Amino acid sequence: MTITAERKTELVKIHARQDGDTGSPEVQVAILTERIKNLTEHFKGHKKDNHSRRGLLMMVNKRRSLLDYLRHKDGQRYLDLIAKLGLRK
Repeated sequence: MTITAERKTELVKIHARQDGDTGSPEVQVAILTERIKNLTEHFKGHKKDNHSRRGLLMMVNKRRSLLDYLRHKDGQRYLDLIAKLGLRK
C-alpha cells in the first residue's frame, strides 16, 4: 500500500521545481496521487477495509487542498500539474 523509496525519489525528480525540492505542492501532490492509486488498487480486493478507507479520504482531501492552493497561487502550474498527473479539474 505504501510507495517504495525508489518510486518516491523518482517522483521527486520528475516533479521538483529545482534540485532537492521535496516540499513544493507539485511534489506533494504527485506523491499523494501515487499513494491514492495504490490504495484504490488495494480496495478492489479488500472492500471492507474501512480503516484504510479513512486514510484514503484524508489523502484525497489533503491533495485537494494542495491543488486549490496551487490554483490560486499560480494557475498555469496548476494546469500543467493536473495534465501531467491525469487528474480532473
